[in-house]
Amino acid sequence: MFDNPFSMVVAIVLIVSIAGVLRAKYRRDDEAASAPVRDPDADRLRDEIKALKERVAVLERIATDTNRGVSLDREIEALRHRD
Repeated sequence: MFDNPFSMVVAIVLIVSIAGVLRAKYRRDDEAASAPVRDPDADRLRDEIKALKERVAVLERIATDTNRGVSLDREIEALRHRD
């Protein structure tokens, strides 16, 4: 069957082509199986970071506010009651 070089080249090309098709097929199956799964801990941490960023923004506004009297007390109380 492989008595001449041409038939060997054809066989090698055929084997490589079949391997490429199979690799592409199974790679797609692996990608579908490894679809991103929502992690509840990551979601909780994102929410916590968002809340902390909001608190930092309020504290920055309080620190740079020129009207420090009554508004400062109101802002601090609002932060305490947010939790």
